[in-house]
Amino acid sequence: MFPESSIPELAHVIQLAVAPVFLLTAISTMLAVLTNRLSRVVDRTRKLETFILEHPERSTQPRAELYILFRRTVLCNRAIGLCTLTALLICTVIGLLFISALLSFNATLAVAALFVVSMGTFIFALLSFLQEIRVASAALENSAKQILELTNQRIQRP
Repeated sequence: MFPESSIPELAHVIQLAVAPVFLLTAISTMLAVLTNRLSRVVDRTRKLETFILEHPERSTQPRAELYILFRRTVLCNRAIGLCTLTALLICTVIGLLFISALLSFNATLAVAALFVVSMGTFIFALLSFLQEIRVASAALENSAKQILELTNQRIQRP
């Protein structure tokens, strides 16, 4: 496969592939966080749907919360899709590094382009994640304000 003289070149390719492999670890951790958040949203949605069906006369507030949960689901799914695409692009970069060394062709432009695109998709995934967190935080703040207004208490900021 690799001639004896290419062993140092292979070692260099392995060194080049280490950084993208660490990036894959970060992406997989991000995917775990996102799927955990999504599962919590799905669980809450199912509880609300059951409540709305059992108590249609008291469903105004739960319906509003259901809309917020739907928005969060869309944002989580978008972030998950973008993280998955990022991981696929990084895997392609790693594969291309080894194939180019094996077949002795220059893949510098392709590797650079794929890496830049993967960083772009990861940035958009992080922005979707941030947006989902903001939607969740805003919903929590609105809910807290409503409860405090009902109990005639003031909001105290930390």
